[in-house]
Amino acid sequence: MTDGIDVAAFRRAERQRLLAARDATDADARAGWSDAITRLLAERIEALAPRMLGFYWPHRGEYDPVPVISRVIERGGQVALPLVVAKTQPLEYRAWRPGMEMTPSRRSFGILYPAQGPAVTPDAMLIPLLGFDGYGYRLGYGGGYFDRTLAAFAPRPMTIGVGFELGRLATIHPQPHDIPMDMIVTEQGVQRMG
Repeated sequence: MTDGIDVAAFRRAERQRLLAARDATDADARAGWSDAITRLLAERIEALAPRMLGFYWPHRGEYDPVPVISRVIERGGQVALPLVVAKTQPLEYRAWRPGMEMTPSRRSFGILYPAQGPAVTPDAMLIPLLGFDGYGYRLGYGGGYFDRTLAAFAPRPMTIGVGFELGRLATIHPQPHDIPMDMIVTEQGVQRMG
């Protein structure tokens, strides 16, 4: 409980509400939002020039970062996708290139990840946002994987939360284990934290 709020119940209800809102969004509107995010994100990634950029395979109507990732690869950058090793463990990242053999995760909604390869450590990460607040805290699907992963990295990579503005909340009621993003990118702009 936080200030009389049952945080777990609040987050469950918000996840359901935000998923329903995202699912109900017109495909043309979402495509327009995605185009705007791609432009903003491409500029930020180019300026950051990360050595290894962690990204995510889109799931359930999330923003699809593959157009930005394609640009990174075209410019000679390296990228990596996460995989769930175990339910209570940090994510493991593996380098990715187009055309690689991919495997659907049995532990994480069937999301694809590179079938083989050593673990790598990104110095910047794109992280999907279901919900988020103005302080950079994110609401995901509730598994805690990204927070555990960020807590395990030293030094911590630059984190860029990516999602649609419809996910903006007044607060997610952050808990001690929640780690804020360094930057949030939506179709309406870029917000740097701190």
